[in-house]
Amino acid sequence: MPHPGKLRIYQDCAGDRESAECADFAGCAALKKTAEKPGGWLFKQEPEEYSFADLVRDGKTWWDGVSNALARKHLSQVKVGDRVLFYHTGKQKAIVGEMKVVAGPTVDPESDDPRAIVVQVQPVRSWSQPVTLEEIKKSKLFSDWELVRISRLSVMPVSPR
Repeated sequence: MPHPGKLRIYQDCAGDRESAECADFAGCAALKKTAEKPGGWLFKQEPEEYSFADLVRDGKTWWDGVSNALARKHLSQVKVGDRVLFYHTGKQKAIVGEMKVVAGPTVDPESDDPRAIVVQVQPVRSWSQPVTLEEIKKSKLFSDWELVRISRLSVMPVSPR
């Protein structure tokens, strides 16, 4: 019997053509719902540095500090209105909420690096049941996702698949 909080997600996956994989993955429906919207992204952050709760408290923030070339490339493709999954790194390793891009991308005015890019995000909703990296790795549906394959990448697309 699944955890009571995850029952709805299991029911949402029923009838899905990939329900065999989905049945083992509690966060399947939530991830698919986000991925179905165009412009889905995942941003990673250490919760000790800046958590989803901090974002909720602040109302919005500039997402900065991205130094990896591929992550910057992804960040430069983000558009206003795009949905973004907020992933806590470190000990938690889980998707904990959703954000929406409200401004950017633009050059980071606080950085000495002319290639530094920022976008402004605001919270949409916290996920009552975080989806852990362990759960994601168990599902064949997400085996080719950068979250699984390139663990150090801080900004990545969420496939509509």
